[in-house]
Amino acid sequence: MKIRDCMTRDVRMVRPDQSIREAAHLMAELDIGALPVQDNDRLVGMITDRDIAVRAVAEGRGADTRISDVMTNEIKYCYEDQDIDEVTRNMGEQRLRRLPVMNRDKRLVGILSLGDLALDEDAADEAGEALCGISRPGGEHSQSASRH
Repeated sequence: MKIRDCMTRDVRMVRPDQSIREAAHLMAELDIGALPVQDNDRLVGMITDRDIAVRAVAEGRGADTRISDVMTNEIKYCYEDQDIDEVTRNMGEQRLRRLPVMNRDKRLVGILSLGDLALDEDAADEAGEALCGISRPGGEHSQSASRH
């Protein structure tokens, strides 16, 4: 099974110069926890509800803080034609709950989340394996490890 078979295709994006208030409002409206950040038609980062909570609110920053000040710049992604087994193994190893999905021209075509995998009958086992890896404490993407 390929990533394109279970990813979410309808993806909304934000810009780095927008406020975290705008990002949070869009997340609430869409009932999601992450948004890709684009600049000049290029994916430049991701912002999550956790980024807003830990890197902005916990640090005393206001709602007008720019997305670029708290977003994750290091983008991990997968390709729409990759096998689910390979990608979910990587998600577990890198402790990622969601990944932007790119086509081979490196254009964003979707988002793959654990929820997408769990809802797909054919990918539910892979979702469980990824969750086991993600649930281990710490890791490269731990918010507490990056605090100053």
